[in-house]
Amino acid sequence: MATVTVFDGVRVFTGDGLTEPRRVYAEGERIVADGAPDAVVDGAGKVLLPGLIDSHMHTLGRDDLANLAQWGVTTGLDMAAWPLPFVTEMRGQAGVAQILSATTPAVGPGGNHAKMPGFPADGIVTSPKEAHAFVERRVADGADYIKIVTEAAPPEGMDQATVNAIVEAAHERDLLVVAHSITTGAFRVAVEAGVDISTHAPLDAVLDDETVARMREAGMVSSPTLTMMKGIAGARAGAGLKYEYARDTVTKFHEAGIRLLVGTDANSAPGVPFAPKHGESLHDELVLMTEAGLTPVEALRSATALIAQTFALPDRGVIEPGRRADLLLVDADPTTDITATRAVDGVWIAGKRVR
Repeated sequence: MATVTVFDGVRVFTGDGLTEPRRVYAEGERIVADGAPDAVVDGAGKVLLPGLIDSHMHTLGRDDLANLAQWGVTTGLDMAAWPLPFVTEMRGQAGVAQILSATTPAVGPGGNHAKMPGFPADGIVTSPKEAHAFVERRVADGADYIKIVTEAAPPEGMDQATVNAIVEAAHERDLLVVAHSITTGAFRVAVEAGVDISTHAPLDAVLDDETVARMREAGMVSSPTLTMMKGIAGARAGAGLKYEYARDTVTKFHEAGIRLLVGTDANSAPGVPFAPKHGESLHDELVLMTEAGLTPVEALRSATALIAQTFALPDRGVIEPGRRADLLLVDADPTTDITATRAVDGVWIAGKRVR
């Protein structure tokens, strides 16, 4: 028999606000409607949130996933990892955050990504005729979505036709396409290609009204990773990159009704311009998103249910019977003060307490 854990007297985040104090039951890995308790967690005065989800992070080892979990981030969407045996190993880790992965991303031959030590040669795509084969390799890898890096123009990045071809091939396989875009020109390439999700926000200028309108009309989603944008702008001061451009672009997205997801680009890679810390940085991202115009409730929804909906994760993102018991218990009300998410009282992954 699976253990039944009862969270007694908690206020539950619903996606729209908090309930009155109530009981939540978890039996084994799932939330259930009721049950005879084997263990009781005193939730008086506390708030129970669905486990947070980081919509953009990178995995270099189990420690990264453990750090996510310690901060209540129970799922991470890895946006580039290789080789495949390593990705498979990380997907199978127990007692830490669960990941999905893009495996190897598609990059142009002249960009910084292609020059990374050990970058897989089969991730470098030079023409439209290579697009189908690239996507089929990712399907064979079991990639959960396709990641591409867009640049304003060759030779650094792929040309428009190549990006278009990758998106078309991915959509034929019913895979979402996530585009790394950190300049306004790169955004336009991604929008023209019809990607599903843009990740990052431009640092060279505020994105223009026409491109924002095209994103809204196409139903594109944004994971702006403001934590990373702020870090890069600070690390490259004097290069004409301004964090304010990224922040103000997110404000435009919010005002336009574009869906926003919370993501950090957390990584532990050596030698990168900036490395947000796994788990902790998501709480920084929540603050930055509210500074860009989201309410605390909107920011929390963007770190839970909206990511689950966007990436088709029907077993998480909300607290209701049948969902995974991925839970974050905090000591204060984050719907009125977003920094309260840092007051972690406990974390459960698939019903097992990990903090």
